[in-house]
Amino acid sequence: MPPSRTVEVGGTIGILGGGQLGRMLALAAAPLGYRCHIYTPERDSVAAEVAAEVTVAPFTDPLALGRFAEACDAITFEWENVPTAPLQFLADRIAPGLRALETAQDRVKEKRFVENLGGRPAPYAPVDSADDLARAIERIGTPGVLKTARDGYDGKGQWRIASVRDAQAVRLPQAACVYEGWVQFAAEFSVILVRSATGEVRFWDSTENRHDGGILSLTRWPPSPVVAAQVDEARGLSLRIADALGYVGVMTAEFFATDNGPVFNEMAPRVHNSGHWTIEGAATSQFENHIRAVAGLPLGDTSTIVTRAEMDNLIGDVSAAHSVLSDPAAHLHLYGKSEAREGRKMGHVTRTWIK
Repeated sequence: MPPSRTVEVGGTIGILGGGQLGRMLALAAAPLGYRCHIYTPERDSVAAEVAAEVTVAPFTDPLALGRFAEACDAITFEWENVPTAPLQFLADRIAPGLRALETAQDRVKEKRFVENLGGRPAPYAPVDSADDLARAIERIGTPGVLKTARDGYDGKGQWRIASVRDAQAVRLPQAACVYEGWVQFAAEFSVILVRSATGEVRFWDSTENRHDGGILSLTRWPPSPVVAAQVDEARGLSLRIADALGYVGVMTAEFFATDNGPVFNEMAPRVHNSGHWTIEGAATSQFENHIRAVAGLPLGDTSTIVTRAEMDNLIGDVSAAHSVLSDPAAHLHLYGKSEAREGRKMGHVTRTWIK
């Protein structure tokens, strides 16, 4: 829930999680006159580098969480896998609410929730055993994707299954899973909205996305005609999701554009990688509008202010990243991470064009 009053100038926004999204939220909060307090289990936090305060403690430490909450005027999060059980005593302080986290953290719960709102996910079945997987494949068919029901992101915890033989070779994790039928799609796209505590909703223009190895590699606007034709229907479902959750802040829903209309993929109850282009490409960025929403401020204009925008993720080695600055259209954002592991998002480049 949002604060009962607007957070005054000089107030403190608490952010659960210390990654690059928290970093960009803190950078957006500063011009609005807010300090940010990062709560993270990690000592090496890129968000803490740009924040006024940091608490380094496990999410399961009630004393540390209590002290953190006392120091904050509003609390939000930058990571959807923050455990919800330890946060129950702060439920009325956190925006978006814990119900949004709980829904997004379980793929089966999320799909059922969306179905009940009239949305259409890929065919799916819960999987807790090899027999469950065999039955799911018999009903849904192949190809498909086996995913852990919780905690997977950026392609982690996923196994593509092209045949029954592939399924028999999979070593199931000691965790609940879900099997999803493969969706034949023309493109992938995002719907990103911001919702205030009073129920006001604004949308950014939808981008077309490309993934490589399960990781977003490119976002571009304007999207292809096939995506543009399906945005309104996808927005309708996204709005129903946000309203049903009593959502406050920025929310993202990802879709497949298919011959039969948009197919829901997943939601992210937070600012999103595919919305990074809004920093330079929109009148108000997703990060600023998230801070506005959780602080009780009026929402900002989400209009696109460029004629074209592209965002490329920088993954792995970024030692030569400054070379992009020779391109007058480029805007470089490095996240300050010290270790460039394979598959790790180290920054992004947004290119914008104006008439």
